[in-house]
Amino acid sequence: MSAGKNCKTETIRERIKSFPTGPGLYFMKDSADKVLYIGKANNLRSRAASYFQPGSDLIASRGPKITEMVNRVASVDFLETPNEVEAVLTEARLIKDIRPPYNTDLVDNKTFPYLEITTSDDFPGVYITRKPRAHGSRLFGPFAGARDLRNVLVVLQKIFKFRTCKLNIKDDDRRRKFFRPCLLYSIKQCTAPCGAKIERRQYKKIITDLLRFLRSKRSTILRQLNRQMAEASEALEYERAAIFRDRIRLIERLDRRGSPDEHVQPEVFAADPTEALVQLRELLGTTEPVRIVEGIDVANISGAEAVGSLVKFIDGRPFRSGYRRFKIKTVKGIDDYAMIAEVVRRRYKYALRGEELWPDLVLIDGGLGHLRAAEKAFKEMEAPPVRIASIAKKEEDIYLQGTSEPLKLPARSPARKLLQYVRDEAHRFAQHYHHILRGKKMFGNKA
Repeated sequence: MSAGKNCKTETIRERIKSFPTGPGLYFMKDSADKVLYIGKANNLRSRAASYFQPGSDLIASRGPKITEMVNRVASVDFLETPNEVEAVLTEARLIKDIRPPYNTDLVDNKTFPYLEITTSDDFPGVYITRKPRAHGSRLFGPFAGARDLRNVLVVLQKIFKFRTCKLNIKDDDRRRKFFRPCLLYSIKQCTAPCGAKIERRQYKKIITDLLRFLRSKRSTILRQLNRQMAEASEALEYERAAIFRDRIRLIERLDRRGSPDEHVQPEVFAADPTEALVQLRELLGTTEPVRIVEGIDVANISGAEAVGSLVKFIDGRPFRSGYRRFKIKTVKGIDDYAMIAEVVRRRYKYALRGEELWPDLVLIDGGLGHLRAAEKAFKEMEAPPVRIASIAKKEEDIYLQGTSEPLKLPARSPARKLLQYVRDEAHRFAQHYHHILRGKKMFGNKA
């Protein structure tokens, strides 16, 4: 081993000694500060140090690819998380977005499951799903462990006796009283609304109690289970006590989850791309297919460390190799319009030179003012005609170029869902990194 490499490795080891011993993510970076690999750990210091132990045989323990990666590492950084679940969910999101060359897992469209309660139904069902309804349901998760979630659903059903079938059960369907319930009713794990064995009001009370249980600390049921476990143990019924113990552990694992707002999985809620693109072409009034859509957003905290983001969708799906970040250089203070204009000028100067293709639609995260700022920037660049739109949050108003009145599409509209997907990706790509990674130079592609 050369003296230079020895020196580099020793510097990395010294850096790792300052890492916390709690959970989080570690980032292996090359000499250009580009992320090569993202890993998660329960003990950041111990896990990161294991790659650089003197005398260790990395090829035998980790394989040739990791050995090659370690040989390229110039520095190691970390991101501490409150718990292991946060580390799991954040790792998956960052790998999908940054796409480090030595991470082979989690780069596809695999998602984490949710617990979904279809609250808009007459008799709501409770399901584990990776593709929730567009509306009319309450979501919990995403959950870090699908197996734990499946097991805990069995326990919860024994306690609350809700339905997990996919039957379309209507309260006014008189045929229900002739319907034969499944085995779950016989073993007292379901109240059988399918067979009119319970009134709608009573069943709604069950779902209300379940929702309260999932939102709370679940102390009442846990105290009850702990008491039953203690009573079984005192009676020397150890097998029964073990059942209660396992139920307690499973229910406690309900906390191994994120939240739908903080741990966004945009790909889960995407519309059918073909239908969305056809409808989008009609809205834009063009006979040409809309294939490439690029979304732009900006983020800043009190005007400091402002960044812009650009995401690219091709045929209605994210093309993450085309994602870009821009550190805002020309704008001082808080001026979203000026920041949008800067991102437009810097992004599309290459298309203006003929070095890149123009997108079929540029979508701005914001309202009419943001749209006008982008239009002005294109005009000042003397760019060819470019289709521009913007979509504002809360009301989800869509503004098209050349109009001042918003376009209000139904919530189920495929075109609206696609535009929301692009907007949410651009927003998350700017905001998420800005908040959790600001101050850490972890990106290799800095525009």
